[in-house]
Amino acid sequence: MNTEMRTELPKLAMDEIPTPAADAASITGLVKKSGKISGYQLSDNRIVSREEGVALAKNGQIKGVGVAHNGDTEYLKSIPDDSESNNLSSLPTVRVNEFS
Repeated sequence: MNTEMRTELPKLAMDEIPTPAADAASITGLVKKSGKISGYQLSDNRIVSREEGVALAKNGQIKGVGVAHNGDTEYLKSIPDDSESNNLSSLPTVRVNEFS
């Protein structure tokens, strides 16, 4: 499969790919509860819930992600590119009592 198809096809599964602001944060870690993502650690060290992360991304405050859904639950997905290292699934899990 050519590079363009590898990056374009997964984008079709996203409901929205917001345009990030110039000062948008990136996601640097995942907060998990029972193996599922319940929140995100941002590059400015904030920890936000999954719902807050979706709202921030929709407002252009998180870069490198799009919004998708599973049933009624919205979540963030990495915007595909040629780098595996910036995929959400490649990020470390952070331990936070508030969300875990």
